[in-house]
Amino acid sequence: MYNAIMLKRSSKKRMDTNLLAKSIVDEATLTEELLQKAAENGKNPAAVMLGRLGGLKGGKARSKKLSPEQRSQIAQKAANARWKKQ
Repeated sequence: MYNAIMLKRSSKKRMDTNLLAKSIVDEATLTEELLQKAAENGKNPAAVMLGRLGGLKGGKARSKKLSPEQRSQIAQKAANARWKKQ
Protein backbone atom coordinates (compact mmCIF):
# COMPACT_ATOMS: atom_id res chain seq x y z
CA MET A 1 0.00 0.00 0.00
CA TYR A 2 1.02 3.54 -0.67
CA ASN A 3 1.38 5.70 2.45
CA ALA A 4 0.83 9.33 1.64
CA ILE A 5 2.73 11.57 3.99
CA MET A 6 1.37 15.04 4.30
CA LEU A 7 4.01 17.68 4.66
CA LYS A 8 3.47 20.26 7.35
CA ARG A 9 3.21 23.79 6.13
CA SER A 10 5.34 26.38 7.75
CA SER A 11 3.43 28.96 9.72
CA LYS A 12 5.99 31.60 8.79
CA LYS A 13 5.26 33.54 5.66
CA ARG A 14 8.19 33.63 3.32
CA MET A 15 8.96 36.91 1.68
CA ASP A 16 9.69 36.75 -2.01
CA THR A 17 13.42 37.28 -2.50
CA ASN A 18 12.76 39.67 -5.37
CA LEU A 19 10.56 41.88 -3.18
CA LEU A 20 13.17 41.82 -0.44
CA ALA A 21 15.90 42.82 -2.90
CA LYS A 22 13.76 45.64 -4.30
CA SER A 23 13.02 47.02 -0.84
CA ILE A 24 16.73 47.02 0.02
CA VAL A 25 17.64 48.82 -3.21
CA ASP A 26 14.83 51.36 -2.74
CA GLU A 27 15.98 52.14 0.78
CA ALA A 28 19.62 52.52 -0.30
CA THR A 29 18.80 54.79 -3.24
CA LEU A 30 16.50 56.95 -1.14
CA THR A 31 19.34 57.55 1.29
CA GLU A 32 21.75 58.37 -1.53
CA GLU A 33 19.28 60.77 -3.16
CA LEU A 34 18.66 62.49 0.16
CA LEU A 35 22.38 62.95 0.76
CA GLN A 36 22.92 64.27 -2.77
CA LYS A 37 20.17 66.86 -2.38
CA ALA A 38 21.61 67.92 0.98
CA ALA A 39 25.07 68.41 -0.53
CA GLU A 40 23.61 70.43 -3.45
CA ASN A 41 21.80 72.73 -1.01
CA GLY A 42 24.96 73.29 1.02
CA LYS A 43 23.75 71.29 4.01
CA ASN A 44 25.75 68.86 6.09
CA PRO A 45 24.63 65.36 4.96
CA ALA A 46 25.22 63.87 8.42
CA ALA A 47 23.00 66.54 9.98
CA VAL A 48 20.30 65.87 7.39
CA MET A 49 20.29 62.16 8.24
CA LEU A 50 20.12 62.92 11.97
CA GLY A 51 17.25 65.34 11.43
CA ARG A 52 15.39 62.79 9.35
CA LEU A 53 15.88 60.17 12.04
CA GLY A 54 14.41 62.44 14.69
CA GLY A 55 11.65 63.63 12.38
CA LEU A 56 10.43 60.11 11.78
CA LYS A 57 10.04 59.57 15.51
CA GLY A 58 8.75 63.03 16.45
CA GLY A 59 5.06 62.77 15.59
CA LYS A 60 4.48 59.55 17.49
CA ALA A 61 6.36 60.83 20.55
CA ARG A 62 4.41 64.10 20.49
CA SER A 63 1.04 62.36 20.22
CA LYS A 64 1.84 60.18 23.24
CA LYS A 65 2.65 63.28 25.27
CA LEU A 66 -0.56 65.18 24.43
CA SER A 67 -3.74 64.88 26.43
CA PRO A 68 -6.95 63.77 24.67
CA GLU A 69 -8.29 67.34 24.88
CA GLN A 70 -5.15 68.74 23.23
CA ARG A 71 -5.31 66.12 20.46
CA SER A 72 -8.96 66.99 19.91
CA GLN A 73 -8.16 70.72 19.63
CA ILE A 74 -5.39 70.04 17.12
CA ALA A 75 -7.68 67.79 15.07
CA GLN A 76 -10.44 70.42 15.11
CA LYS A 77 -8.01 73.10 13.95
CA ALA A 78 -6.82 70.85 11.10
CA ALA A 79 -10.39 70.07 10.04
CA ASN A 80 -11.27 73.77 10.01
CA ALA A 81 -8.22 74.50 7.88
CA ARG A 82 -9.24 71.80 5.39
CA TRP A 83 -12.81 73.06 5.15
CA LYS A 84 -11.64 76.66 4.81
CA LYS A 85 -9.76 75.77 1.59
CA GLN A 86 -12.99 74.83 -0.16
